[in-house]
Amino acid sequence: MKHGMEDYGVATQKKMDGRELDLYEIFDGHSGQDVAEYLQSHLFDNILNEPDLWTNPKSAVKRAYKVTDDGILENVVGSWGGSTAATAILIYWEKLVMANVGDSRVVLCRNGNVPRVDGQLAMTRAFGDERLKNHITAEPRVVIEKIDEQTEFIILASDGLWKFCNGVLLAEEKVRVYYMITGKNGKWYKETNINEDNE
Repeated sequence: MKHGMEDYGVATQKKMDGRELDLYEIFDGHSGQDVAEYLQSHLFDNILNEPDLWTNPKSAVKRAYKVTDDGILENVVGSWGGSTAATAILIYWEKLVMANVGDSRVVLCRNGNVPRVDGQLAMTRAFGDERLKNHITAEPRVVIEKIDEQTEFIILASDGLWKFCNGVLLAEEKVRVYYMITGKNGKWYKETNINEDNE
């Protein structure tokens, strides 16, 4: 999936060592699309190549983010581009590993409750942005949650969604999530299309 707004995403299923994985990512590039494109092509492979993904997923994901950022700095031309990222790895329908860098987020709704998403820029964390590397890091925030009968849904989104509604609002009105994204006076949808049309 690719948009004029420099947003990219991945949704795929894999089987590794007899275990099923559902993999989801969203990337929000800035100052060009090169970093987001690189992430789309490399981040999950780097995560899956970590030998302790099954035994210590938090450390594995953090190392894979670092390896990927190093690859961006070595292989992507230009020092101005960067990207935020949110990843979710559903392992065997039992465990969800969520990670994010910057203002792209993963939120999980459980029993009608979702942690608040503040919508603030978190630009001390981003991939790429070589010229700012002394001031920013690509080390992700990683959270691991058990999946059970109280787990309802997850949402991966960039700041393009979170600036219009937060996770708590989505949970409180979960029946109306579709309306909020496509409706809510069409504000989010219209502004997104206007931004795309102007590029």
